[in-house]
Amino acid sequence: MADQDQNQANQNNNQEPSFGLQRTYIKDVSLEMPNAPQIFLEQEGPTVEVSINVGGQRLADTIFESTVTATVTTRVEDKVLYLIEATQAGIFEAANIPAEQLDPLLGIVCPTMLYPYLRANVADLINRTSLPPLHLTEVNFQSLYEQRVQQLAEQQQGQASQQDSGIVLPPGVTRQ
Repeated sequence: MADQDQNQANQNNNQEPSFGLQRTYIKDVSLEMPNAPQIFLEQEGPTVEVSINVGGQRLADTIFESTVTATVTTRVEDKVLYLIEATQAGIFEAANIPAEQLDPLLGIVCPTMLYPYLRANVADLINRTSLPPLHLTEVNFQSLYEQRVQQLAEQQQGQASQQDSGIVLPPGVTRQ
């Protein structure tokens, strides 16, 4: 009887949701300074553009890779001072997570956990150029996730209305 209770307890424990970060790593990094050394002589202040993208893939049944990519383009007038593209990745284990919670977990929680590593790596890379430091601002990954979900819903609605009309439009062409 005690063995049956123990087996039942073990089975219940195996069904409990679990989530954890297994590993972080720099998946890709590039730094370009196409106008060096002449650009160092410029006196005008630089402008900075930052773009953040999130990605990921399933590696095994309960193992996922999540990525956060930052592209930082800094210009002085129309000349590129530096261009950095860095992808921070992580391996996560997510077991027994309900399907409706898995996508938000991978689209919000994982990038939020990886972003501090990405920020530190980008700051270190810029520091090695001997240029003034640049620290990426905080990112609200929940807001980015909600925007992506809304865009996908709008795309699906647009495709459904095109199919309902019986007219198939080529990709990139919208109905006026």
